Amino acid sequence: MNIRLSEKEGFASLILRLRAEGITDKNLIMAVEKTPRSRFTPHAYMDLAYSSRSLPIECGEVMEGVDLSLQMLHLLDLKPGQRVLEIGTGSGFTAAVMGCIVDRVVTIDRYKTLSGLASQRFADLGLNNIVVATGDGRGWSDEEGTFDRILVTAAFDEMPRAFAERLVSGGMMIAAIGEPDQPQSLVRLTKIGSRFEREDLFPVRFQPLHKGSAAVL
Repeated sequence: MNIRLSEKEGFASLILRLRAEGITDKNLIMAVEKTPRSRFTPHAYMDLAYSSRSLPIECGEVMEGVDLSLQMLHLLDLKPGQRVLEIGTGSGFTAAVMGCIVDRVVTIDRYKTLSGLASQRFADLGLNNIVVATGDGRGWSDEEGTFDRILVTAAFDEMPRAFAERLVSGGMMIAAIGEPDQPQSLVRLTKIGSRFEREDLFPVRFQPLHKGSAAVL
């Protein structure tokens, strides 16, 4: 397969789908163009790199379909100069796209293998503004301070106040809320002073946020 041709065609098809969804943010589209998705996709699924399907990756995890990933980034309203926290590095694709827009990204994953692979991909793309850590994001040190945006690609049973408290005033967080076997909703939380404004966006199905680092991998 001609990977270069596939990349070009896949990106063109994606842009048409994004426009149909009303997503025309130039910063986001330019960032996606700078982030070849084939670099983050397992070789066996290379022809599906730009599809809306979730794809299996290492450690028994999946990477979300590109449409959902970019829809979440669009909803975060990313701007240059921001600091972003991501819980769930996965393949590293969303962190890489964000790294092309914002000032700093801290991305955390439970699996050491995924953190290591993502770090190498960021280095290959020259993205030196992304910090990669291994864990669940709950017990980190306070050295990184607060964030303008937080993205969590996992589900919480209830409002994740401990994470939301790490937002600056006016900051936004995207996460899924709902029991694993019950309907879940993708939610946008906006911090206004000491309170949070909640906006339910659309149904999703994410794995629950597990505590701690993975025992293996």
